[in-house]
Amino acid sequence: MHEHRIVRVNEDSPAALAGIREGDRLISLNGMPVEDVFDYHYIAEDTEVSLTVLRDDREITFPIEKGEDEDLGLVFAESLMDDYKSCYNQCIFCFIDQNPKGMRDTIYFKDDDSRLSFLQGNYITMTNMKEADIDRIIKYKLAPINISVHTTNPELRKSMLHNRFAGEILSHIRKLYEAEIPMNGQIVLCKGVNDGEELYRTIRDLIEFAPVMESLSVVPVGLTRYRDGLCQLNPFTKEDAEEVIEMIEGFQQEAYQKCGTHFVHASDEWYIQAGREVPTEDNYDGYLQIENGVGMVRLLFEEFRMAVDDVEAAASGRGIRRLRMSKEERKLTQLIKKNPNRRVSTITGLLAYQSSDFIKQELKRIRPDIDFQVFPIRNDFFGPQITVTGLLTGQDIASQLKGKDLGDALLIPQSCLKADEDIFLDDMSLTELENALQVKTVIVKSYGMDYLKAIIGVET
Repeated sequence: MHEHRIVRVNEDSPAALAGIREGDRLISLNGMPVEDVFDYHYIAEDTEVSLTVLRDDREITFPIEKGEDEDLGLVFAESLMDDYKSCYNQCIFCFIDQNPKGMRDTIYFKDDDSRLSFLQGNYITMTNMKEADIDRIIKYKLAPINISVHTTNPELRKSMLHNRFAGEILSHIRKLYEAEIPMNGQIVLCKGVNDGEELYRTIRDLIEFAPVMESLSVVPVGLTRYRDGLCQLNPFTKEDAEEVIEMIEGFQQEAYQKCGTHFVHASDEWYIQAGREVPTEDNYDGYLQIENGVGMVRLLFEEFRMAVDDVEAAASGRGIRRLRMSKEERKLTQLIKKNPNRRVSTITGLLAYQSSDFIKQELKRIRPDIDFQVFPIRNDFFGPQITVTGLLTGQDIASQLKGKDLGDALLIPQSCLKADEDIFLDDMSLTELENALQVKTVIVKSYGMDYLKAIIGVET
């Protein structure tokens, strides 16, 4: 029997009015056991709910009446109302296995939970799922489900994931497809393993599920310097990147004719490594794979250009009735007057450094006086093959910027920091970085207006 400890009952909520207390343990709704948060919300949609709790070793049932979309008002000890499902695979490319020892415990946890795929956008391999788990996804319409496919070759997938259950992926995807559950797919490409003909086979198999499978990303394997005892994998070359792009762009034409989207996308690394310009915005179908590094460079360009356009237009009065200017437009007109001769710095991984020239050119349109410096940071912590900004550590930033004139402020992209705390992957805090470099740090949360305001020096 599942028991779920209630840690708070919201004031004046249906549960509070019925007499539910903090510390009670939920054991059933309408006589049905509650496995996790999805059972809870699905059953609690009814306007009349019979809620049974365990209190002082006694079962007590409370009849509750509520509005159709009204929440019961209960907060539980665990957000999922269940333990996270961990990953049982031993993937040859797993990034978690490539972390050094001595980091915080959460760094080493491998989740493979379909519920987190729905709630947080995590990618899952589906190797620890039974038919009943897939049936629950369909029953509760948990979508989109994000799937780490890597290859559709059953034997190769078993080998890559070191899991004898990994070969069933196509049957799982087909079942979700037939139930019209939206999906996104991911391929971590390993040189000499699932590239070339195997990549062609995988895309060919998965394109049949479009547009229910809404998108598919192809990203190169990340290789840190902590791979002792792990499978030997080699980095891709410029020529490899060109071949991957050519294959993907060929499939994009086919997909567009079939369903009006490009479906399969190469991550930004491939274009940068091949020395090619990233595709235009309409090629990314709404940036469905932005978390996999697909379209991040293009989104940066577009959002920053739009922010500069807005400020330039507001400041010049183009298209604006002066007497009826909105509050936001009045704020924009003041942006170009703020902090004359400002000097500001930011950091980036080596991958995105080429985009800094674009930012500087756009900035000159409205604030040519600003001295804006972009420092590319080499990833000594994980190794030179890791070039993305989001995996930079505080110690690498501190050591490589020490003694440099950083100006009035150092801008730190939000992606470098933990989601709920201002600390880097190596547990250095933002305050510790400030003290080490003796400069004010500013967290930048978005690519567009937030980034522009941070450069100019306007509080966001």
